[in-house]
Amino acid sequence: MAAFLARAAGQVPPESTQQALGYPSLFILVVLGSLVPVVPTGALVSTAAVVAFHQTAWFSLLLVFGVGALAAFLGDVGLYWLGQRGVRSRGGSRWLAALRERAAPDRLEQAQEKLNRHGAAVLVLSRLVPAGRIPVMLACLLGEMPLRTFVRGDVPACVAWAGAYGLIGILGGSLFPEPWQGVVAAVVLTLLISAAPTVWRRLRHRAAAAEPAEAPHPK
Repeated sequence: MAAFLARAAGQVPPESTQQALGYPSLFILVVLGSLVPVVPTGALVSTAAVVAFHQTAWFSLLLVFGVGALAAFLGDVGLYWLGQRGVRSRGGSRWLAALRERAAPDRLEQAQEKLNRHGAAVLVLSRLVPAGRIPVMLACLLGEMPLRTFVRGDVPACVAWAGAYGLIGILGGSLFPEPWQGVVAAVVLTLLISAAPTVWRRLRHRAAAAEPAEAPHPK
């Protein structure tokens, strides 16, 4: 009996079962993570890419890429639509308020400048730069960019985003023989990438605060 339980515990679900459960879960979590910018959606795509890398089906990685890009796009469009409703209404909305809370004033100002300079093309860069999506989206909302224009810019942005984090997963899967090792490596790498801009801003602020003020020149 003990030997049977040990063998059962060590069994891994077949690839068909993993795919039937994994792709819908990835889709739902990425959509929710795009609507509620708390879930690390990049880590989800990287993790799914690691698992797909170790599967025998050649199209598994393509499915991860396609599902991740589509889910991110639908989440972005849904959040932008909700934000537009908040901009048009007198009292705003909790979605618009949440976007304002997550966009630092300096980041929002930079996003507005880039949006004025490059238009909807800035959406691609905002998806690839950690913590860059929300300030640019808020700048688009405050600039009253039409939903149609946002959609045209967000399609290549989500495709590039899914490809970038999918490559991180492939890298993690190729470096380690066991899938769980690649998953850990991919998650750690994506979290480090996500935290890098915040750490860099804090270091810059500390360096600026530590610089002594210049003494006035004598007349």
